[in-house]
Amino acid sequence: MKVLVTGANGQLGYDVVKELQKQNIVCCGATRKDFDIVDFEATEKFITNYMPDVVIHCAAYTAVDKAEDEQGLCCLVNASATENIAQICKKINAKMVYISTDYVFDGTKDGFYEIDDKPNPINVYGRTKLLGEQEVQKILNKYFIVRISWVFGKHGNNFVKTMLKLGKERKELNVVADQYGSPTYTADLAPLLIEMIKTDKYGIYHATNEDVCSWAEFAEEIFKLAEMNVKVNHITTDEYPTKAKRPLNSRLSKEKLDKYFHNLPFWEISLEKFIKINEQ
Repeated sequence: MKVLVTGANGQLGYDVVKELQKQNIVCCGATRKDFDIVDFEATEKFITNYMPDVVIHCAAYTAVDKAEDEQGLCCLVNASATENIAQICKKINAKMVYISTDYVFDGTKDGFYEIDDKPNPINVYGRTKLLGEQEVQKILNKYFIVRISWVFGKHGNNFVKTMLKLGKERKELNVVADQYGSPTYTADLAPLLIEMIKTDKYGIYHATNEDVCSWAEFAEEIFKLAEMNVKVNHITTDEYPTKAKRPLNSRLSKEKLDKYFHNLPFWEISLEKFIKINEQ
């Protein structure tokens, strides 16, 4: 098996490449230096030269607030480039993994979102990621659409690293307490994605770590595990206005994942691992 990973410099792409190498699977971690994913000809040339059996598409525009001002660019990267890659995968008969997001939902549902619940994104980022999903479904049969949320990993910036940095500078922090979801540790997700591509169990999956928390509870656990004495003040979304709206409920049902693969560890366990690695 030969695998191409886009966005290899990003949090998830980095860990996916590392895991492929660990499993001795022939792979290529592509970055912007290799080709521009919004340029169809450059993308096609690179992918058809490499001729992978699978493309794991991790590259994305993920600056949620900035996307409200850069709608065109966000759409080009998340929707048009995804369409390009799907077309090329079809041409060379390759499987495709598309990494999507909890932000395809509006967050108004009570309980967990199922994979077949109707998406209704409330920000530009969510809308463009949904467009990407739709292109993949329209063009391919051999695809995995994997929705994740609240991502953290060793390589790149994330909420955990931000909290650890702010915790060194301040004794108390205001953190939103009325948005609920599940953190996703890239080092747990990467082996799962590789397990998926070895099968033909195609379709949409939700893949986050187990258990649910609010951002404030997430922050409290970070400080507890890092042994930092920081007070977390629970505030509402209304008290912390952002340019892009965020869903209040990002809880994703992993029923299908559990049926065909396996659930990821509890986020608290993975957070503890991450903090230990981060301290080294």
